[in-house]
Amino acid sequence: MFKFLKSLYLTSRFFYSLAVIVVLFLISYWTTTLYAIVWLIVLGLVLLMLMEIFMLFSGKGLDGSRILPDKFSNSDENEVIVQLKNHYSFDVTVDLIDELPVQFQKRDFLQQTRIAGKHSKTLQYTVRPVERGEYVFGNLNCYARSVIGLVRRRYTFSNEQMVKVYPSFIQMKKYDFMAIDHRLSYAGLKKLRRIGHTMEFEQIKEYVLGDDVRTVNWKATAKHAQLMVNQYQDEKMQPVYSIIDTSRIMKMPFNELKLVDYAINSSLAFSNIALKKGDKVGLLDFSNKIGNYLPAKAKKTHLNGILESLYNVDTKFLDSSFGKLQAFVKQNITQRSLLLLYTNFEHISSLRRQMPYLKAIAKKHVLVVIFFENTELKQLIEDKAETIPEIVDQTIARQFEFDKKVMVLELQQRGIQTVLTAPEDLTVNTINKYLEIKARGLL
Repeated sequence: MFKFLKSLYLTSRFFYSLAVIVVLFLISYWTTTLYAIVWLIVLGLVLLMLMEIFMLFSGKGLDGSRILPDKFSNSDENEVIVQLKNHYSFDVTVDLIDELPVQFQKRDFLQQTRIAGKHSKTLQYTVRPVERGEYVFGNLNCYARSVIGLVRRRYTFSNEQMVKVYPSFIQMKKYDFMAIDHRLSYAGLKKLRRIGHTMEFEQIKEYVLGDDVRTVNWKATAKHAQLMVNQYQDEKMQPVYSIIDTSRIMKMPFNELKLVDYAINSSLAFSNIALKKGDKVGLLDFSNKIGNYLPAKAKKTHLNGILESLYNVDTKFLDSSFGKLQAFVKQNITQRSLLLLYTNFEHISSLRRQMPYLKAIAKKHVLVVIFFENTELKQLIEDKAETIPEIVDQTIARQFEFDKKVMVLELQQRGIQTVLTAPEDLTVNTINKYLEIKARGLL
């Protein structure tokens, strides 16, 4: 009996009908002939309600399930599928309320659908997580009512389903597909002209107009009695590391996503591209001490290890120690490598404090310092200032923007490559810088 009462719900239509009956009873106080008619209406309402209760609570009724992917992709739209099957012989209207994980902070989820008798239906909706970790879905609540619509029966399915949110593998696959399909330029990635050439030999071929005459192979030319040249290719198996700063400065949020998550998503997509290019990729994160470290490898399966390591990376309320980073790199990364350092500097003074360590790293490696534009300040600069406080705010914002440009110049003057980018453009600009370095043969 308790289970029955727990599953029984009255609808708005029932309460509207009850309100009409109350009004009719009130009117019947002056019109006595209406009194008997109102009681007949009450009897009809009770009979209809009992009929609908019998219809809804007899037989198997409704089946439902929530189908989740193995993992969610952070900062992307992820699809959730709900399958419903109506075992009733009549049509039902179903109000679907899914108990979403607490991280989404959404308590008004409701979808409504109509399912014909003995038929099934599939519903879809998307969720966009902005934090990595475990997301627990609660009950899938389905409230079924017939065409009468006075009562509803509640069904509960798919209790306590958990899914992990990983760094954006959807973004990684998007750039992977474009690389295979030679459509990277559609996403803003540049195909750069080679400046000079590397010395990794590929083959000897016949000379055609436009080939570099400095690569003529005179022995092959004499043997074949025609001009032959050496052809070179991009050097492969070069070590490339993504180094992620996980200090408190990387907790700054833009579009609901922390800077560290932008860096993590970019590292995953970039590592995939570098592996496709034949290079070895590694990973390192640090704050006040060294965190995860994965030596550079060229195996395709190494990407899974990077994904798992990035899943556990998080920021800390501590300042980063570039001194410990420089000492660790000197001791553990002995081969000349491309180091992509994801960090952020808001003041020139903070950059200058770390400059000796950055210069020491750049002596033995190709160091690329990647930091972020403050897009909210850019919006403030573009807005029209009309009052004195607004003019002051805009002046300070312009100073911060100018400081960022000065930081880029100071790094470049010391032979350190830089990428200053908006958070949302991080992945594209990082891959562009990697392609530029490969094209110029700097590594």
